[in-house]
Amino acid sequence: MGTVYIIIAVLVVLIILSSFVTVQQGTIGITTIFGKYNRVLFPGLNFKVPLIEKVFKRISIQNRSVELEFQAITIDQANVYFKAMLLYSVWNQDEQTLKNVAFKFVDERSFMQALIRTIEGSIRGFVATKRQSEVLGLRRDITEHVKEQIDKTLEDWGYHLQDLQMNDITFDDAIMKSMAQVVASNNLKAAAENEGQALLITKTKAAEADGNAIKIAAEAERQAAQLRGMGVALFREEVAKGMTMAAKEMQQANLDTSVILFSMWTEAIKHFAENSKGNVIFLDGSSEGMDHTMQQMMAMNKLMENRSHK
Repeated sequence: MGTVYIIIAVLVVLIILSSFVTVQQGTIGITTIFGKYNRVLFPGLNFKVPLIEKVFKRISIQNRSVELEFQAITIDQANVYFKAMLLYSVWNQDEQTLKNVAFKFVDERSFMQALIRTIEGSIRGFVATKRQSEVLGLRRDITEHVKEQIDKTLEDWGYHLQDLQMNDITFDDAIMKSMAQVVASNNLKAAAENEGQALLITKTKAAEADGNAIKIAAEAERQAAQLRGMGVALFREEVAKGMTMAAKEMQQANLDTSVILFSMWTEAIKHFAENSKGNVIFLDGSSEGMDHTMQQMMAMNKLMENRSHK
C-alpha cells in the first residue's frame, strides 16, 4: 500500500507541474482543448488545465524578414530581375488576429509560400504595365503598389507588411550594356555641350574685352586729338598775339615790319637745320627767290596789319 501511495503522490506532482507552462518573451501561446481553440497564453508563467489543455502553437510577434529573388517582364518584353527584402510581423495581439495566424495555414512553410507568391504576383502585374526605361525609377511606386494590393489579404491572414525594399533591379546583359552606352553617350553629349558653352562664354567675353579696349582707345585718341587741336590753336593764337605786338612796336619805332618776317623765316630755317636729322632741305638761294620770298612775307604782314586795324 505504501508503494501505491508513493506512485499516486508522484503522479499528482507531475500533473501539477505539467499544468504550468512558460511562454517566452516575444511570443504568444495558443491552446486547444480536444483539438478546439481555447485561449491565448501571454509571455510569462501560465496555468493550463492538466492533461486536456495543450499548447497548440507558439506564435512569434517579433518582426520577421525574408529575402526574395524573382523575375518580371515589362510591357516592352524586357526581363527584369529583382532582389528584395520583405519585413513583416503579426498585425496585432487581438484574439481574432492570433487565431487567424494559428489556423489559416497548415504550417509556416505554407504561409511563406503563399506570402512570397502573392508579393511576386503583385510586382509582376505592376511591372507588366511599365516600360523597361521606367522600372529603375519606380522603387517607391512598386513598394506602395504592393502594400496597397496585399495589405487586406495579409490582414485576413493576421499579418502586416511593414516594408518591402528593392535592393537590386537588373536586366539581361544586352540591355545593361545598351543602357551603359546610352548613359555614356548622354554624358559625352552633356560634356560637349558644356564645353561648347564654356568656349562660347570665353570668346564672348574676349570679344567684349576687345570691343571695350577699342572703345577706350578710340575715346583716348579722340581726346588726344582734341587736346592736340586745342594746343595748335592756342599756339597759333599766341603766335598771332606775339606777331601783332612786335609789329606795333616796330611801327612805333618807325622800322619796317618785314624785318620780323625775315627773322622768323631765318629762325625757321635754323630750326630745320638743327632738327632735320640728316634730311636734305632745298632752298632757293638766288636773289629772285629771295625777292619772291620777301614779297610773300610782306603781303602776309600787310594782311595781318589789316586784320589788326579791323
